[in-house]
Amino acid sequence: MKRFVFLISMIFILLSCASSKNATQAEIDNLNALIESKTFEIEAEWAEPMVTNAMAQIANAGLLPIGSNAGNINLVGNSNFFKMKKDTVAAYLPYFGERQAGGSYGGTDIGIEFEGTPEDLVVSEDKENSYKISFKIKDKNTSTENYNVIVRVYPSLSSTIYVNSTQKNSIRYRGKVLKTSKEK
Repeated sequence: MKRFVFLISMIFILLSCASSKNATQAEIDNLNALIESKTFEIEAEWAEPMVTNAMAQIANAGLLPIGSNAGNINLVGNSNFFKMKKDTVAAYLPYFGERQAGGSYGGTDIGIEFEGTPEDLVVSEDKENSYKISFKIKDKNTSTENYNVIVRVYPSLSSTIYVNSTQKNSIRYRGKVLKTSKEK
């Protein structure tokens, strides 16, 4: 029995050590250059809305994409972006969740959409060689909705985007940093 416990313990230790990947110096240098240029684009692959009773009902009704649940929605194949170019930002991110106030008839403001120069833009180094970018910005389609946004970018070029809205429940997006497309 002692051998079995020892063997299981060793396997667990080896697997936990193997799963922790440290960033290479090349990845760190690439990320530093990317952040210094302040020119990059992120494509979200997953949306993580706040799980509420309404979101659970939608998931139970089968209205979410295949492989999704109330707290983790697959965005592959959905058009979305977050772009930073110097001191301006733009984004279109599909929104899943509950609206708490406001809204308009016609359904034109169904996502999170903003474009322009953000307020209180702060770019700072964060733990594990990552960067944190935080700012405030107004919605592109309505003057009554504002967003507090935090973007985290990691050396592996994975990213998370946290969006807190004045009118919607908060949501998080996970995705990857892409090479910025050249403007025509």
